[in-house]
Amino acid sequence: MNKDDIQLRRLGENDKVEGFDCGDDDLNDFILSDAPLYFRVRLATSYVLEDSFNSEIIGYFSLAHDRISLTDFPSNSAYNRFRKQFFAQGKMFKSYPALKICRLATSKNYRNMGLGTMIVNMIIASYRNDNKAGCRFITVDAYADALEFYYKLGFLPLSKDDEGAPTRLLYFDLESVSE
Repeated sequence: MNKDDIQLRRLGENDKVEGFDCGDDDLNDFILSDAPLYFRVRLATSYVLEDSFNSEIIGYFSLAHDRISLTDFPSNSAYNRFRKQFFAQGKMFKSYPALKICRLATSKNYRNMGLGTMIVNMIIASYRNDNKAGCRFITVDAYADALEFYYKLGFLPLSKDDEGAPTRLLYFDLESVSE
C-alpha cells in the first residue's frame, strides 16, 4: 500500500469507528468504544488511517503526553546513569518530557504491509521536526509480542524491572534521528 492511498484523520469526541478488527479485543474495544471519551476528557487523542478508495479503517494510534521520571527507575543511581547518557552537562530534572504511544493497531486485513512502521516513523518525524512543546522522548508500554517490532525501530527498554512482564516500558530518543 502506498502512502498516497492512505488518509490520516484525527478522531473527535463525536466520531464513531465501526468494523475495525486487529485481532486484539483490548485494542479493538478502545477504538470502537473508548477513544471518543479519552478525547473528550483530554487523556489521549486518537488518529485513524483510512484507505482512500473505500474509507476502510486500516489502522489507528492514540497519543498522550508522558514523562520519563525518577520514579521509573529502581534507584536514583539508575536514573542518574540514564540522565547522564543524554544530558551530561545539563540541569538535573526529576522528569523529562515525552510523548506516549498509548495504542497502535493495524487491521488484520492489512497486516505485513509496513503500516505499523509507517505510523511510528510518522509520529517520530512529526515530533522531531515540529516539536511545539519540548518533547525529547517517545514512550510506549509495548505488549510482549510487539517488543521486536519496537526494537527494530530503535526503541529501548527503560529498565530491567519489567523484563518478562506482559508489557514493557520502552523509550525512543528523538535526538537519535538525524534531520
